[in-house]
Amino acid sequence: MTTSAIAVGILGTGRMGSAMAVAVTNAGLPLHLYNRSPGPAEALAERLGATAWPTPAALAAHVDVAISMVADGRAVEALHAGPDGIPAGIRQGSVVVDMSTVLPATIRSVAPAIRDRGAGILDSPVSGSTALAEQGKLTLMVGGSSADIERARPALEAIGSRIFHLGPLGTGAAMKLAVNTVVFALNNGLAEGLVLAERAGIDRERAYEVLASSAIAAPYVSYKSAHFVEPDATPVAFSLELEEKDLSLIAALADEVGAAIPQATVNLAVARAAAASQGADRDMATIAGHLRGLASGSPAEGPQAAAVARAGPRSD
Repeated sequence: MTTSAIAVGILGTGRMGSAMAVAVTNAGLPLHLYNRSPGPAEALAERLGATAWPTPAALAAHVDVAISMVADGRAVEALHAGPDGIPAGIRQGSVVVDMSTVLPATIRSVAPAIRDRGAGILDSPVSGSTALAEQGKLTLMVGGSSADIERARPALEAIGSRIFHLGPLGTGAAMKLAVNTVVFALNNGLAEGLVLAERAGIDRERAYEVLASSAIAAPYVSYKSAHFVEPDATPVAFSLELEEKDLSLIAALADEVGAAIPQATVNLAVARAAAASQGADRDMATIAGHLRGLASGSPAEGPQAAAVARAGPRSD
């Protein structure tokens, strides 16, 4: 396949999927879209000059590389299930690439039906912000065969500036959970450090400026600045609900492989408490708001504080 012949499908037009669609369009590749709720895919298709399809099978029948980016393992499995699923439409020689954050077992469970159709399959979770996604500068962590990677490479290179082939199918998913283990530790530690500085009388914006110029100055610290400094004025990039979901996956993988993750275990408990006090749909930087509430002796900061106080703590 030449680059000009590669037609790319994106299944899942949420924040990250939509940003990746922009990158694919900017790379000059024909773009096809599917979303479980059709409205967002249709609106994005109109904006980008792409084609929206009503089912995963219909999209798969028209593309060389079908990329899924959805919320969780159940959503991935739903894309592959039944007469409207990806396997029903995928063409021989095409490649399915799942970029969702899921357990390695999820991608391995849907692989046989894809391979039975003579198509390839990769897991390729991503690291980076939606802004980097639009620019085609994500980091891709890929599991699967070298042959499948080469067939999918034009699509992968449209989305990512760094592509790491880590091993067989499932290793990309495992590596993404390892990366997120560190991201969540940094996020929660950043919230603690910021609130500590504030309680000591230091201006929030000034404190964050120092943190972002210190030894912890990772790219994450830079691009999350607005979420920490002006949380109520900044659109959500990654919700507390998704942090809790991913940390639960990290715990499950750790149990499977026998890894000790004491810090991630604490971070999961903190994420659950913050989701309850702040609202699960708030950005994960609002863990700082949760900590401010604890420091002030109130149940929490945030719009759901009163409701949480009435309902009591979560038991799950």
